[in-house]
Amino acid sequence: MRSLPKMVVWLGILTILVTGIVHFIDAPDSMSDVAYKGILFYANGIGALVAAWGIFRNKSMWGWHLGALVAGLAFVGYIASRTIGLPLLPPEPDAWLEPMGVISLVAEAGFLAVYGWVLVQGRQSLTTVSG
Repeated sequence: MRSLPKMVVWLGILTILVTGIVHFIDAPDSMSDVAYKGILFYANGIGALVAAWGIFRNKSMWGWHLGALVAGLAFVGYIASRTIGLPLLPPEPDAWLEPMGVISLVAEAGFLAVYGWVLVQGRQSLTTVSG
């Protein structure tokens, strides 16, 4: 894998860690809503930590791909929980601007933007190498 600028690597690590930390903080409260939601929040936090480690190692793209999965699913889950609701939970249209949710959405969107940039850079370097 081509070497990425350190700022990009650290921005990816920071944004995915913020996503995971927010979910770790909210997990106990989410368990009281319905158990699977809390378990998914813990899984998000663990996935974010593993992704951050993979990005830090910078040996291949698996950390970036895992981070995109974690951030993307969390982003979609947030929107679904506010609009159509989740299984066994009604929609929460009044919860769009909860501070932790907004922090998480910004971090997830930020990670996905950095991930997109990393993918484009990878494709450009492949194009350059292959001619």
